[in-house]
Amino acid sequence: MLTRFTLEYWIDEDWYVGKLKEVPGVFSQGESLEELEGNIKDAYRLILEEESPPQSGAKTKELPIEV
Repeated sequence: MLTRFTLEYWIDEDWYVGKLKEVPGVFSQGESLEELEGNIKDAYRLILEEESPPQSGAKTKELPIEV
């Protein structure tokens, strides 16, 4: 499945640094924009791998929160 995210990036002392706007905590860097893109994809995949599987019998429910 292909999911699209927004890469927000900037240059900091010759490094491309970026984050995925829709996924808090996914940051990376690279010496070029292309390297940053590859590194941020790897960082996202690592986050997905670290998520623990749901407990047996666990249920989910949407929870609206006003901010």
